[in-house]
Amino acid sequence: MCTGKNILLGVTGSIAAYKSAELVRGLKVRGADVHVIMTRSAQKFISALTFQTLSGHRVVTEMFPQEEISVPHIKLAEWADVILVAPATANILGKVASGLADDMLSTVVLASKAPLCFAPAMNARMLSHPVVVDNIRKLKDRGCTFIEPERGELACGTIGEGRLADLEAIIDGVMTLCDRSGQLSGKHVLVTAGRTEEPLDPVRFLTNPATGKMGYALAEAAHLRGARVSLISGPTHISPPPGIDLFNVRTAEEMARKAFELYEECDIVLMAAAVADFRPKNFSTEKIKKNGAGLTVALERTEDILADFGRRKSGKILIGFALETDDGVENATEKLNSKNLDLIVLNCLGEEGAGFGGDTNIVTLIDRFRRIEKLPKLTKRDLANRILDRVVDLVNE
Repeated sequence: MCTGKNILLGVTGSIAAYKSAELVRGLKVRGADVHVIMTRSAQKFISALTFQTLSGHRVVTEMFPQEEISVPHIKLAEWADVILVAPATANILGKVASGLADDMLSTVVLASKAPLCFAPAMNARMLSHPVVVDNIRKLKDRGCTFIEPERGELACGTIGEGRLADLEAIIDGVMTLCDRSGQLSGKHVLVTAGRTEEPLDPVRFLTNPATGKMGYALAEAAHLRGARVSLISGPTHISPPPGIDLFNVRTAEEMARKAFELYEECDIVLMAAAVADFRPKNFSTEKIKKNGAGLTVALERTEDILADFGRRKSGKILIGFALETDDGVENATEKLNSKNLDLIVLNCLGEEGAGFGGDTNIVTLIDRFRRIEKLPKLTKRDLANRILDRVVDLVNE
């Protein structure tokens, strides 16, 4: 149910706009308070009076309305718990992906920190156009949810992809976002992400291929569930999610120092970073010259941040990650026990669609109650939400 939740519905210029009236009714039945913003094009397909009657609120149709609405339009971005754009045209997807704000809907979307959900509806050729495909990818990368369109008869009379998704599927998607919002309100979540780099000389270092995608997805998902999020990140090319506290580090020692500094004030720790296990024992202040004799590098262990956290747990929820090439469940379970973790995320490198660098992963979740759940191949954003679903369960238990 959406009881007590504020849903902002954006209606854009698609023939499917008439179906949005039933969305308002369905969300109201489930307990939501619904406000509607209509673009100028949307008003060509259905009247604002229809949505006003169903929602019980004056509909926003202009950037600068002559009459005040029940929730001042300038505050709609703060009012919304979830923003749903249905139907979403190629135009609105392009605007939001490009950061344009030339009407009320695009302005509110860019001003709000609420979870954003799109239900596209357009001609199949438009949906498959490379620009539209790229805009959808950009928006998904930024954490937006999409209720994918269906295949069926389109307004032009052809059969293809682009028909607005079933209304119940859209409402279910919104309910999921409503259910997640606020789950971690009042909690401080610490996330580590990316790789570390251990210098050998001024121009060389030891590292690994981790990109930080998993950790950044976890940080964003935790923020959308209402948590205060601190993200400690090793080197990465990913833009930080909005609304979080970002701390950039390079080495395992720097990551450990910042993690120990933040540990006491946090409630949940998600150690997704691929921290180097070893570093060069001796650092050369000058570039090491190439010679015919070869080179032997002595290594020493780096700080085991998660093991230290486990020894002084103090009621916190600790989540670790394990990358294994063999005996995965056995090795991950041993790590879960030895480091006093609540949940470990096992990633087996040999599986197609798993490992470093990609946008998908295949993992097995093992918790402190010895519950083992093998997940299918998921995008890292979807996986982040599955992991946080388990974290919420652990908090409640």
